[in-house]
Amino acid sequence: MIEAVVALALVMVVLGAIGSVVATNVRGVSKLEQRVGLVDAARLVISSMPRGDAIGGRSGEILGHHWQIATSPFVGGAGVAGSRFVPERVEVRLQSPSGAMLSLETIRLRSRDGE
Repeated sequence: MIEAVVALALVMVVLGAIGSVVATNVRGVSKLEQRVGLVDAARLVISSMPRGDAIGGRSGEILGHHWQIATSPFVGGAGVAGSRFVPERVEVRLQSPSGAMLSLETIRLRSRDGE
């Protein structure tokens, strides 16, 4: 009788440990899916940026994610003398419906003459 109780206790401990691992994996997968959604939305926002003119600041919503774009002159320099392009710093911020945030910063080349 005592052996059965000990065996049952061991089975419960093992099942509890397995349940803990499964719960951790589920949370990890959920966060990963959330991150992929944010990155996909960021890609869509960046790819839809107008070419040529300076953007300044814009905001909107895409795929349920709120986004903001802010541009500013690149602090690293004005670019190469005589070049048709000038570097511009672009900062993109996204917030998912669940509240997770993603902030990206990149450099793009903008035409000096606005084409």
